Amino acid sequence: MSTLVVIAFDDEYKANEVLIQLLKLQREHLIDLEDAAVVVRTKDGKVKINQTQDLTLQGALGGGFWGLLIGLLFFNPLLGWAAGLVAGAISGKFTDIGIDDNFIKELGQTIAPGSSAIFTLVRQATPDKVLEEIAPFGGKVLRTSLSKEDEAKLQEALNRGNPASQSPAPSEATTPSETANS
Repeated sequence: MSTLVVIAFDDEYKANEVLIQLLKLQREHLIDLEDAAVVVRTKDGKVKINQTQDLTLQGALGGGFWGLLIGLLFFNPLLGWAAGLVAGAISGKFTDIGIDDNFIKELGQTIAPGSSAIFTLVRQATPDKVLEEIAPFGGKVLRTSLSKEDEAKLQEALNRGNPASQSPAPSEATTPSETANS
């Protein structure tokens, strides 16, 4: 079972920096991310989302392969490849795996303008090593499926890593119960 962790930062760039660090840790096999996304709420209040998985491209490539294979069976590989490419792209566009897009958008609306958040779905991790690497970025845990004890350890590490950082407060429209654990 994967663990959801959402951490907010007081600027528009920190979540992307953390994502880059997590991807490095993944290459070192210290963390296994099922999915990750970064949401930025610009100073003018617009919410921008950057997903790490491009399912449209994955679907197109998979569909193209199967279409080519089926096309070979019916002696028209080019037509089969084109049909598979289109069908796969459409399928990928409407497939939502990992972190729910609506959840990302909704929570993105609650962070302060000029801030960002990283959403991670973690399959497995070496917690002490990962905490050591992301603690310097600071941040505030917004949502998690971690136990209360593990969430407290994570927040303590983030606070220790960047004590000067002011955690972004949710906007006035957010109640404390909305920022509690899911």
